[in-house]
Amino acid sequence: MKKRIHDIELFMKYPHDVQRDTFHYLLDTAKKTDFGKQYDFRNIENPDQFAQDVPVHTYEQLYPYIERRLKGEKKVLWPKDIKWFAKSSGTTNAKSKFIPVSKEALEDCHYKGGKDLISLYVNNYPDSQMFSGKGLAIGGSHQVNELDPKQETHYGDVSAVIMQNLPLWAQYVRTPSLEVALMDKWEEKIERMAMETKDVDVTNISGVPTWTILLIQRINEIMGTDNITEVWPNLEVFFHGAVSFTPYRNLFKELIPKDSMRYMEIYNASEGFFGIQDQIDSDEFLLMLDYGVYYEFIPYENIQDEHPKTIQLEEVELGKIYAMIITTNAGLWRYNIGDTIKFTNLDPYRFKIAGRTKHFINAFGEELVVENAEQGVSAACEATGATIDNFTAAPLYFSDKREGGGHEWIIEFKSKPDSLERFVRKLDEKIREVNSDYDAKRHKDMALKLPIVHPVEIGTFYAWMKRRGKLGGQNKVPRLANNREYIEDILEMLEKK
Repeated sequence: MKKRIHDIELFMKYPHDVQRDTFHYLLDTAKKTDFGKQYDFRNIENPDQFAQDVPVHTYEQLYPYIERRLKGEKKVLWPKDIKWFAKSSGTTNAKSKFIPVSKEALEDCHYKGGKDLISLYVNNYPDSQMFSGKGLAIGGSHQVNELDPKQETHYGDVSAVIMQNLPLWAQYVRTPSLEVALMDKWEEKIERMAMETKDVDVTNISGVPTWTILLIQRINEIMGTDNITEVWPNLEVFFHGAVSFTPYRNLFKELIPKDSMRYMEIYNASEGFFGIQDQIDSDEFLLMLDYGVYYEFIPYENIQDEHPKTIQLEEVELGKIYAMIITTNAGLWRYNIGDTIKFTNLDPYRFKIAGRTKHFINAFGEELVVENAEQGVSAACEATGATIDNFTAAPLYFSDKREGGGHEWIIEFKSKPDSLERFVRKLDEKIREVNSDYDAKRHKDMALKLPIVHPVEIGTFYAWMKRRGKLGGQNKVPRLANNREYIEDILEMLEKK
C-alpha cells in the first residue's frame, strides 16, 4: 500500500506526462481494431489531431460497434477479447446501456481503484482496524449475454462484474457469500443479506447509500436493535458512490450514531473508476490519472453544440463546469459519459461532481444542476431538522392556471421538517444563493415561482422503481429531469394508490 501511495504521488506531480503516456498507449494498442482502422489511429500523432479526426461519441453513436461485439465479433473497439459488459440504465430513456469491460479495464481501472481506495484510507487512518473483520459489499447481478451465439460473454451491473471476477483473497475478506451478493431479486436479496451478515463482524461497508439504508433498517428489525452499532460494534467506515452523499448524511448519523464513524466517497461508473476522496477534511475527488483512461473536457456553455470543441487536462480552469469525455482501455473512444464536473484544485487535479449533462433543469434559463439541488435540500434539512431518503424534481411550466413557471419536487422524508413551508423557503433561498441564473429568474416571482414540494411516505421511490422494473444495481432515482415524465409517473402512482 505504501508503494502505491508513492505511485499516486508521482501522477499527482506529473499529471500531463502520465496522460500523454496513456493517450499513446491506447491508440497504439487499438490501431488494428476496426475502429482504429476507420479513424486511422496509426497516423494520429497527438491529442489535437485525435480531437480533430475522431468525433465525440454519445452511447447511441457508439452502440453499433458495441452491438457487434455483443453478437460475437472481435477486435471491433478493443483488440483484446471482451467477455463482460456492464449493464446500466439509460438516463432519459428506459433502454439499458451495455458498456464493454475488458480485462485491462477490470485490472488497471476498476480493481486498481478499489485497491487505491483502501491504500488512501489506511494512509489517512493508520490506526484502522478494518482488516480485523469483513467488508460488506452490496452489488447487483449478472447473466449470460443472449445475443452472443456462442454464449461466451456475460452482462450485469458493474458491481456484479467486479465481484464475480475478484481474486480469491478478496473473496475471503468480504461478505455475504457470492451466491447471495449476486442475486437478482432485490427484495429477497436484502432479506438473505440481512440474515447472512447479522452475525458477521462487519468493519466496513461498500455500496450505494439507498440500498445500504434498506439493509441496515432490515437488520435492526430482525435483531430488535435501535441502531446498527449494536450488531456491528467494530464498523468504522462506509465507502460509497453512485449518488451524492450530501442528502443522506444526517440519515446515516441516525442509523450509525457513532462519532468515530468515517465516510469515504468514490466516483466510479460502469465506464470506469475516476476519482477518490483522498483527503480527510475535504469532499473533493482526486482525479485518478493512471487507470488507462485519457480525459478531455467540454466547457459547460458548449455542451449542447453539435460538434463541441474539447480541451485537454492542462487547459481546464478552476470553478468552471465541464462535461467529461473519456477514452478508455475497454474501447470507449472520445465517449461523453454524461457527467459534469467542476475543478476545485489544479495541483493536483481535484474536482467535484456538478451533475449530469442530461440531469438538470433548464426550462426557464435557470440552469439548475444536481449539485445546486443537493445543496438546497441539505440546507433546508439542516434548518428544519429534517432527514430525507430521496427526491426528484422537474419543471412546472406556465399554464392558464399558473402565472409563471416553477419547479415541482417530490421528497421522501425519513424525518419530517418542523415546518414544510419553512423547508420550501430554505430550499429556495439556498438555491438562489448558489445559482445566479436561478436567482435572477426568481426575482419578484416573475419567471419562477416558489417551488412546490410534495412530501411522500417512506418507500414511495422504492415502489416506483419496482413498478418500472428498475430495482437494484446501478439503477437510481433521477435527481432532476428537464421533462415531467418521472414526476408525473410518480404522482399518477400515488393518485391510484
